[in-house]
Amino acid sequence: MFKIGSFDLPNRLFVAPMAGVTDRPFRSLSKHFGAGYAVSEMVTSRLDLMKTLKTSRRVNHEGERGPIAVQIAGTDPLMMSQAAQYNIQRGAQIIDINMGCPAKKVCQKWAGSGLMRDEALALSIIDAVVRECQPFGVPVTLKMRTGWSESSKNALSLAKGAESAGVQMITVHGRTREQGFGGFAEYDTIKAIKKALSIPVVANGDIDSPRKAKDVLDHTNADALMIGRAAQGKPWIFREIDHFLKTSEELAPPLIEEVRGLLMQHLQEHYELYGSFIGVRSARKHIGWYTKGLQGSTEFMRTLNTTESTFEQMLQLNAFLDALADNSDRWPMPCGVERNKMEVIA
Repeated sequence: MFKIGSFDLPNRLFVAPMAGVTDRPFRSLSKHFGAGYAVSEMVTSRLDLMKTLKTSRRVNHEGERGPIAVQIAGTDPLMMSQAAQYNIQRGAQIIDINMGCPAKKVCQKWAGSGLMRDEALALSIIDAVVRECQPFGVPVTLKMRTGWSESSKNALSLAKGAESAGVQMITVHGRTREQGFGGFAEYDTIKAIKKALSIPVVANGDIDSPRKAKDVLDHTNADALMIGRAAQGKPWIFREIDHFLKTSEELAPPLIEEVRGLLMQHLQEHYELYGSFIGVRSARKHIGWYTKGLQGSTEFMRTLNTTESTFEQMLQLNAFLDALADNSDRWPMPCGVERNKMEVIA
């Protein structure tokens, strides 16, 4: 069991908040496949944008298994505290502060990982949000990077300040903002933060296989793992990691028919959330992640990307899955998949 505040989680495997990806259907699917916890996509702290269609979709938790966690982003302590209250009133049970987003348009406004350049401002935001959430019994968590750049790694200092301010869990992506998603994640900073703090510390970055997950846990002694890009098109990675951590054995790939059923359910929920016009278009990236590297996927996606009907999209996907099932009953390994760049952590 793992706890955030008073909330018991079934395991220590979390799906990372990813803008444009971890909407309610994706979070629900990840939880079905073994993620013990999921955080919403980043939402703005600007109250004038809270009621936009885009934001309302991002904070849609209808029917979702709790605890409900919402990630907020911004640069003003008062606005961030108001955003926390706004989301609590609409069902948020945990508030996560974003200090990890590396997107240029976010960092230019000093939000996301841009806040790590101004530690005093970052801590004032943390303090304001914690103070707002405490009367409601809502835990506050923080997601950040190792620092702004290689020459400015201040994650340890910021983590200590956040713990003192009342943050109840910290997730660290093992890259600087300068790296974006390039190069390798490093885990020594996470290890140092875990050693220095008494609250739970979550390791994030480049965790893309069961063996890598165990390596990261062993190296950092982190309390939990957060997985992002590796879950795109492969949400069963949580089940694989959970099984490996418990048994040291690797699971066989899922049955194609199991994936088919859950993928169709995922698409149906996706269409319902976004409507058919937006839904059929935004679903393409998810289908692309599932099928990337599989035999015939390039031609399949070329055709799929011209389809504007949800019915036709599902029909084409079913036909592609039928072709896969003619060769095997289990989900195939994508062609040309690189082995983990860093199987063993020094």
